[in-house]
Amino acid sequence: MHEIIFSVFHNQSFVDLGLYQFGMEACRPGHLFGPARRQHYLFHYVLSGEGQLFSDDSRNHTNTWKIHSGEGFLIFPGQVNTYVADMQDPWEYTWLEFDGLRVNQALELAGFSLDQPVYHAKSQELGDKLSSEMLYIVHNKNLSQFNLIGHLYLFMDYLTLSAENAIKIESGNLRDFYVREAIAYIEKNFQKDISVENIAAALNLNRSYFGKIFKLVTGKTPQQFLMNYRMVKAAEMLKLTQKTINEIGNAVGYANQMHFSRAFKKIYSISPRIWRNKN
Repeated sequence: MHEIIFSVFHNQSFVDLGLYQFGMEACRPGHLFGPARRQHYLFHYVLSGEGQLFSDDSRNHTNTWKIHSGEGFLIFPGQVNTYVADMQDPWEYTWLEFDGLRVNQALELAGFSLDQPVYHAKSQELGDKLSSEMLYIVHNKNLSQFNLIGHLYLFMDYLTLSAENAIKIESGNLRDFYVREAIAYIEKNFQKDISVENIAAALNLNRSYFGKIFKLVTGKTPQQFLMNYRMVKAAEMLKLTQKTINEIGNAVGYANQMHFSRAFKKIYSISPRIWRNKN
């Protein structure tokens, strides 16, 4: 019997970690989705049955993965993929589509990459906790946005804790403090014409050392993080306001509209004007 639950999360103004859509499906034998590309990260957890994932790796080669009950798979933004339910034992899975400034770091810590998109839990207990958070979101779509985002954070916590390929990073209190201060500086000053040198100077750090510890903690260079933050804010304004492209560019620190459009296209692969029309 084919059953599906599907919901869209209507508020996309959560910058660090945002939810887009979620659901659950008991698939028919051979049920196929794709080939397709996604705009955001999409994680499936297989509750029962099995199926196959066909996904492009970092060299644009298509790999085939057999996914069983208790396992999962991650689809990356822009990645071409297809997945199909087994003919004899079709899968039932739940999924979440999400994105945000802190997502890339969390997924790297969990050991995911284009070359390794499959999730294996370290223990059944942790895998069960992960799926419980996903199912909570699926079955409670009418609760407040903050409630669902809270459970999305719990899902991400269990994902990084439970993944078999998770990377262990030693904690450094002073290093983490500097990175938190840098992010706070960016959040307060992203509208201005700031540079990495400005951020490092505000923390009284050598630029080279600052760049090194920032990349170590966040998985992004300071330049990448600043651009991502500005473009997420720009996307919010494109969707929620009537400001012109030039006004939005100025509002996120770009006095030159051409430079703003180029930066936006680098993150979203399309121009601000086309993105606004689509969204």
